Amino acid sequence: LGFSTGYMANLAVVTGLAALAPRDEVALFSDELNHASLIDACRLTRCAVHRYPHADMAALQGQLRPSAARIKLIVSDGVFSMDGDLAPEEQLLALAQAHDAWLVLDAAHGLGVLGATGRGTAQALLSGRNSPTDRLILVGTLGKAVGAAGACVVAKEELLEALLQTARPYIYTTASPPAL
Repeated sequence: LGFSTGYMANLAVVTGLAALAPRDEVALFSDELNHASLIDACRLTRCAVHRYPHADMAALQGQLRPSAARIKLIVSDGVFSMDGDLAPEEQLLALAQAHDAWLVLDAAHGLGVLGATGRGTAQALLSGRNSPTDRLILVGTLGKAVGAAGACVVAKEELLEALLQTARPYIYTTASPPAL
């Protein structure tokens, strides 16, 4: 799916997925150093938000294990913009798969910069995998290293279809100009 900005894409993904169930059946698990757009998106859902210490996978697992939420979203930057460090993406994806959660990974600050071919921090998650990535939702921006404007969300088709129906920042905004 295409969006006018990365901020709008993050708002759309988090609020759109949270809208798939009643608020009391949704739990969000957010790294404490996430980008403002992810923090704002979590707040806007008005669902339970569990902040875990930065990149602390044991703490995250401790929060996920007792959760009985029908929809669980692990929300993280790929590259933390204020610190420059990388998320433990393989571990995040493994926890998402183990706990029936989705991993929303904001790959904006790594796209076009990191990885063998510039495909960003998520390149390793997508290439040569033996395990499925159907729990992964990637948000990428086209306005940083790509040199254009806008953003995109990459996920399995069924999830994108759900977002088309529930993501208000997608439904009720102006589309990007055709040249983009």
